[in-house]
Amino acid sequence: MFEILVSVWLYALVIVAIHAYFGLKIIQRNIIFTDLAIGQAAAIGVATSIAFFHSQYSYILALSFSLLFAMLIAYAQKKVFSIEAFIGLLYILGASVAMLILSSGFSHTSSEDFSSLLASDILFTSNEDMYIYSSIYFAIAVFLYTIYSKLSSPLKEVAFFILLAITVTTSVKSVGVFVVFALLVAPAYVAHIQTRFNKLLFAILFGTFNVSIAILSSFYLDLSTGYTIVFLNAFFAIVIALIYQKKLNTLANK
Repeated sequence: MFEILVSVWLYALVIVAIHAYFGLKIIQRNIIFTDLAIGQAAAIGVATSIAFFHSQYSYILALSFSLLFAMLIAYAQKKVFSIEAFIGLLYILGASVAMLILSSGFSHTSSEDFSSLLASDILFTSNEDMYIYSSIYFAIAVFLYTIYSKLSSPLKEVAFFILLAITVTTSVKSVGVFVVFALLVAPAYVAHIQTRFNKLLFAILFGTFNVSIAILSSFYLDLSTGYTIVFLNAFFAIVIALIYQKKLNTLANK
């Protein structure tokens, strides 16, 4: 059992690291809901696979919808009024479509299928899936640190959203939409608040701390790992934001 926990923990660290990078970029671009919208697009693909194809072609369908939403956001960034509102509408569109598919008369799904789209239990991820997904994350990281910086600005923009779509799709399949959002936003948000340390390193350490506690507590207390990860990341990020703001107010009043 210890070996299972270690392998899941190592896999979780890979997820934390790649999401920390994209989370920082998303906050810098002020397109916070992008990951939720793309995550829900992936959920449409997963729901379609469950409802109509007996869970086959799940990744291909999820990635197809994710790329569609990612390209829509990339195109709309400088074309529409209030990009955040536009992305928010894409999110609720994706969420409603996924739920309509799973609740339709064509689908034979259970409440677990709904829940797993939002926050899956990483402890039950198979070793084979962990190897496959880790390889995808590794390939994305290599591309980011080798080829990406050499691309022209228009190609960089397209590449960013394609890589984000692949990352989010892979993660939704593994841990669910809510966990993806928590790991993208919470560590990056806290990293941007502080100014003393490297933002990427801080985001990775923050996410690693929360995920480590979540895996251990969910295992020993029999809790949902996915929702525990979401709770801890959101809770600590909110607390830190409030404490930091209080310190700023105190300094300003001196």
